[in-house]
Amino acid sequence: MITLEHVAQLANRRILVVGDVVLDEYLYGKPERLSREAAIPVLEFEQRRTIPGGAANPAANITALGSTAGIVALIGADQAGQELANALHKRKVSTAGLLRDEQRPTTTKTRILASVQLTVAQQVARLDKVDRRPVDPDLEDQAIELLGQLIPQVDAVLCSDYRVGWLSERLIQYIQQLCQQYQVLLTVDSQGRFEPYAGADFLKCNLGEAEAWLGQQLRDDQQVEQGLQRLRDQLKLAAVVITRGGAGFSLLDSAGMHHIPAVPIGEVFDATGAGDTFIATATLSLCAGHSPLIAAQLANTAAALVVRRIGVATVSPNELQSALIQFGQIA
Repeated sequence: MITLEHVAQLANRRILVVGDVVLDEYLYGKPERLSREAAIPVLEFEQRRTIPGGAANPAANITALGSTAGIVALIGADQAGQELANALHKRKVSTAGLLRDEQRPTTTKTRILASVQLTVAQQVARLDKVDRRPVDPDLEDQAIELLGQLIPQVDAVLCSDYRVGWLSERLIQYIQQLCQQYQVLLTVDSQGRFEPYAGADFLKCNLGEAEAWLGQQLRDDQQVEQGLQRLRDQLKLAAVVITRGGAGFSLLDSAGMHHIPAVPIGEVFDATGAGDTFIATATLSLCAGHSPLIAAQLANTAAALVVRRIGVATVSPNELQSALIQFGQIA
């Protein structure tokens, strides 16, 4: 069973996040009329806000829970990259490992939302700016050097792979080598890209990603169990979890199979970033010596809190403790 001490133990860990960072941009406008040019609303601009997304989001979640986070990632030499670096610095994430590429833009996801009085703003469009060209070998060499300096100093490496291209097989193999050499925990959220991360300590995926990799639908607990067994055996994982939305999550580790229901948190406003919160919380919990089951239960509750908010979000220790008490999860 979970105790409040488990939450307190999430603090004071040292985590290195490696992955594809994103600047999440939100443009809010008031609907004025329908356009004469197409069947779309015309919005009058009200405000703009930006939030660190992609691999930057688990890093922000780690510091919000009282631990130290650094990041090794690639941004462009542009305004979006500077905004992202500033946002990470504001959230106390070390940006010493942010490398700048003069030849590519910072990955940016722009969401346009219509503000309607007395209701939650509704997303009406999204525009992604992504460059998937191979990374410059010189920048990859710089990343290798940084990883060699940073990994021996941390408790865990969290690979947040959004399949943009930063986490090359060379980088992943070097991370695995160093984690084994220095006995550093390796956790992974890789958007369905599983094979390069074989042998990881903890891999998290959602139902759709698992189904795509397995080539079959997972309609019930029995099929999920079979899928988890295949994932764990074929990828030689210490622990693997499939998040299942409203059905909670399922976990397979050395202690066996576990099915945990969803937290009854209420209406979901925005699922953006929930997976990032899950993997960040689970990583901290595993670093504290908790079992994969305790780690996933804490992560499940933390992720349930962020879906109640618009945009990628973080959770504080007090919020997590309050939710655990509210939903009867404390021993």
